[in-house]
Amino acid sequence: MKQKENKSFFLLQFGDTPQLRVLDFLIENHFWDFPITEIAKESNVSYNSLKVFFEQFLNSGILIKTRKLGKSNYYKLNTENQFIKNLIKLDWSLTKRNILSETEKQKIPSLY
Repeated sequence: MKQKENKSFFLLQFGDTPQLRVLDFLIENHFWDFPITEIAKESNVSYNSLKVFFEQFLNSGILIKTRKLGKSNYYKLNTENQFIKNLIKLDWSLTKRNILSETEKQKIPSLY
């Protein structure tokens, strides 16, 4: 499995575990739904590893099943769940903080 070139600010802050990689991918794509195989692939998590905690994510309301297409069930983040709402806000906050920090580092000193 290929590693993601640049880790998100979310993963840099909280660590790089299979659960966090899945959450990171789904936060970045919270408007869309995906079959479990695509969640695994896009998160760089093996299908077998994802299956270990997938039911827990469903049972806790982190994920919801949105539809069935052919033989595949599709899932997405439950954006009505307060925990997920807070995670999305936290992700945006980390991103803004790091962008502002990078912008400050790249400011060109005045010539005067």
